[in-house]
Amino acid sequence: MISSRILFLLKFARSPRTIGSITPSSSFLASKMLQPIHWPSTRTIVELGAGTGPVTALIHRNKTKDCRAFIFEKDPELRRQLMIDYPHMVHASDAEHLSSELKSHGVNQVDGVISSLPFASLPKPVRKRILDEVQSILKPGGPFIAFQYSLQLKRQLAQRFPQVDLHFVPLNLPPAFVYSCR
Repeated sequence: MISSRILFLLKFARSPRTIGSITPSSSFLASKMLQPIHWPSTRTIVELGAGTGPVTALIHRNKTKDCRAFIFEKDPELRRQLMIDYPHMVHASDAEHLSSELKSHGVNQVDGVISSLPFASLPKPVRKRILDEVQSILKPGGPFIAFQYSLQLKRQLAQRFPQVDLHFVPLNLPPAFVYSCR
């Protein structure tokens, strides 16, 4: 079995615009991303851009048994492995169709959305559609948490969310910014 780090690097080499990094998120970054989630009251959580699953693993560990987790990963090989590793979660491919995918499972709103999507490298129309989708399914006051390697997304998120908190995570390769929006 190929290690997740090598697989991630190979995926990045083939498609840097959709993978966005040369290595999976560190445990420090994954932990920081999940800090704003209040797990006892979370019944539905969404992860966008799961990759090899470092954030997915923490979702699995933290969620209550009655919390439904929807995991979105566009890459078929990575998604297939996530389905093997986390068969009890709902798996989907395209964050641009987030609301229709959730509605097909009887879900109209979610308690939180966690994103590892490389927004900076996505075309602007795609970025806008995904953020529109996130806003359409997020419960009022629910967190949208995303990490990026730059501050490029800050202005766009501030225009969409009344509260945007920013945290720097140096213990990641490369170091990252976590946006926590409500």
